Amino acid sequence: MDTVTLIATGLLTGIGLIAAVGAQNAYLLRQGLRRQHVGPLVVLCAASDVVLIGLAVLGVGAAVQEWPAFLDIARWGGGIFVIGYGLHVGWRALRPGAGLVAGAGGGQLSLRRALTTMAALTWLNPHLYLDVIVLGSIANTHGPDGRWWYYAGLVAASGLWFGLLGFGSRVLAPLLSRPRSWQVLDGLIALVMLAIGVALITG
Repeated sequence: MDTVTLIATGLLTGIGLIAAVGAQNAYLLRQGLRRQHVGPLVVLCAASDVVLIGLAVLGVGAAVQEWPAFLDIARWGGGIFVIGYGLHVGWRALRPGAGLVAGAGGGQLSLRRALTTMAALTWLNPHLYLDVIVLGSIANTHGPDGRWWYYAGLVAASGLWFGLLGFGSRVLAPLLSRPRSWQVLDGLIALVMLAIGVALITG
């Protein structure tokens, strides 16, 4: 493949995997709607992909495959954390007075807490490691030089997706100007989180 084709292939493959509904995307969507710490969260998500996929392309993913206990630890740790967060969001959805106004700072979350939560939702997700192992394996089929062009496409997909999700979510703000709308959104996010958490723990 030529360089442009490799980058385009990596871009499309990356979007296909990253755009799947997950705890990380759900959390970024909510923070984007609230317009709280969006930039740092987008950078954290994209940087995590840059590092992990880069390591996979270098062949480090093979080490993860050789240490099954690592995925078990991530599976249980991530599952318990996601379920806990889902219960927290579900409890918030059941409280009418806890609704938020999109774009406003009601219930301002500290930057440290926002980043810590996102880091846990990202790095404790065993599916992330499985995905990067697959992407690393695919990248290496394109040879010593081609793999890095494919990797460039994957990195571009990550930055593009998280940027659009975080900063583009504000266009939905008018639809979420009422507390009831936030309750529905939180209810859906809670269901997604609980389903993902249970799926992680049950393997």
